Amino acid sequence: MLPHDDNPLFATFARAQIRVERGEGVWLHTSDGRRFLDFTGGIAVNSLGHAHPHLVAAITAQASKLWHVSNLFEIPGQERLAERLTEASFADKAFFTNSGAEALECAIKTARRYHYVNGQPERYRILTFEGAFHGRTLATIAAGGQKKYLEGFGPKVEGFDQVAFGDHEALAAAVTDETAAILVEPIQGEGGIRAVPEVCLKGLRDLCDEKGILLIYDEVQTGIGRTGTFFAYEHSGAEPDILASAKGIGGGFPMGVCLATAEAAKGMTPGTHGTTFGGNPLAMAVGNAVLDVVLGEGFLAEVRRTALLFKQSLASLADRYPEMIEAVRGEGLLIGIKPRVPNGAFIEALRGHEMLAAPAGDNVIRFLPPLNVTPEEVREAMRRIEAAAAELSGRPAEGAAEGAAA
Repeated sequence: MLPHDDNPLFATFARAQIRVERGEGVWLHTSDGRRFLDFTGGIAVNSLGHAHPHLVAAITAQASKLWHVSNLFEIPGQERLAERLTEASFADKAFFTNSGAEALECAIKTARRYHYVNGQPERYRILTFEGAFHGRTLATIAAGGQKKYLEGFGPKVEGFDQVAFGDHEALAAAVTDETAAILVEPIQGEGGIRAVPEVCLKGLRDLCDEKGILLIYDEVQTGIGRTGTFFAYEHSGAEPDILASAKGIGGGFPMGVCLATAEAAKGMTPGTHGTTFGGNPLAMAVGNAVLDVVLGEGFLAEVRRTALLFKQSLASLADRYPEMIEAVRGEGLLIGIKPRVPNGAFIEALRGHEMLAAPAGDNVIRFLPPLNVTPEEVREAMRRIEAAAAELSGRPAEGAAEGAAA
């Protein structure tokens, strides 16, 4: 690794000194011969693990035919993927992007444009929640509202109002004649795996209907099977008007999508929005290949079974190491623990046992394995998590994790 001052890259990442050479399934191999159990998944991106054969075959076949033509022309893969996404969700329309932040930008513009064409251009403000994370563009950091992401980038983009997470009275009071939509993550990922209770999501739907505003879900991290259903909103049954998703939809290839009802998207007419690379043939080939697997018979039911095994095993570990683990959080395979030591120290201990996990807010550690992780791989993960907990607590591992997960 180059010294910090000599590295030609922007110094915006505090990178771990792990140089990855190749991956297979849930495993990553480094150039120095180590083999890591990857429960980071590219931060919920590698939905089917590394080098999944069906995804490799799809992108290889497409790469030999056509990479890019731009949206000046029809792209059949877009139409097929849009049909499949809308058939499997609340939506009627889809707009493909390269990332989650772009999908959120599209969602915000769609909501504002909806009110504009309805003769209410004053309705442009978006209500969001403290602790949220919606991306790194100027608009999405304003939507998230977190000072650490806003600092140093000039005036905050106008049009976003934050309310406290879980404060229903403050939310209702914050809706004004200028409010266009409410934007919410069903589960705050970066914010510490904080789930919005199902009854609250239903309440948001009712509030939006009452006030004539739109409900937008940020399912960049929770979508495409991550919580055990195709989209997380399905747990509550409270459907949105607009939804942004990314990460897992490309299985590791950069892509995102903004989904909407026909009514919500009626203002998005030719020339109102665009993208050069979004929806390119390579991305569409991979996205369709991901859905071949995730929408396959029994796949999501297996995700739920494996997730239950993992969550119960983590709960057992927390019972046996109460001095080390304060809480277990999450839904499906978006699971986290809140340790009683700094999460960075616990993640470093996990790396010592050749296991990878991701940090989150509120001192939480996220475990984001591929959706096709096996029960045995979960048991192996539990052995390594327990070893790290025992090491940090200063007592020998009890060796009970395997039994708890059996």
